[in-house]
Amino acid sequence: MPRFAANLTMLFQEVPFLERFERAARAGFKAVEFLFPYTYEVRDIKERLAQHDLQLILHNLPAGNWEAGERGIACHPDRVDEFRAGVAKAIAYATALEVAQVNCLVGKTPEGVSANLVHATLVNNLTFAANALQKAGLRLLVEPVNTYDIPGFYLSRTQQAIALLDEVDADNVFLQYDIYHAQRMEGELAATLQQYLPRIAHIQVADNPGRNEPGSGEINYPFLFSHLDRLGYSGWIGCEYKPATTTEAGLGWINP
Repeated sequence: MPRFAANLTMLFQEVPFLERFERAARAGFKAVEFLFPYTYEVRDIKERLAQHDLQLILHNLPAGNWEAGERGIACHPDRVDEFRAGVAKAIAYATALEVAQVNCLVGKTPEGVSANLVHATLVNNLTFAANALQKAGLRLLVEPVNTYDIPGFYLSRTQQAIALLDEVDADNVFLQYDIYHAQRMEGELAATLQQYLPRIAHIQVADNPGRNEPGSGEINYPFLFSHLDRLGYSGWIGCEYKPATTTEAGLGWINP
């Protein structure tokens, strides 16, 4: 049976971030994930996790100026030093918060830079991150993102991501497969999950259109969850969706 984790960046947005841990636990979640911990003290996050008996399963590497619209800097040749400093910060937080894996959003393709240089920068940065995380006993995840929601995002398709992982060639680098993003870019969800499951370390869900809770759109989530059971997927599934009303009101999709 799938194990679901609450994405605190998307769920319970009506309350301040540090109050969302309690809401997640009350809603029945045993684990949480979120985009970034870096504006909060480690002790404050650890206190909420312990108080509500929650496991933190994922956060992201620093991704540039999020408020200004940046969505990662791993493919930016002029931001290599910043990216590498972010890797060190992510390791410090992940180690303190006992997180086994961190995700890399590679970013939008920088303007005016050759495609070869963009690609080489990304491969070199991911190789650096993989080596640093491996020394800390951590996995590095890489996530394709659809270019309808984020125009210009460099990594947008599963096979593109798998080829990138092959090029980095590190034992601790895996795919983060977001079903919503994959549906928007390519479909073929069941076949892709079956083909690449050994390369997938984390899955996230939202329905399409709207990026609301499963069951609100065109994706046959009951089938996909059963499919993942048949395939033997044992990881967590992150609920990274926008509740149509409130999170609690929309949780009925989990029970079947």
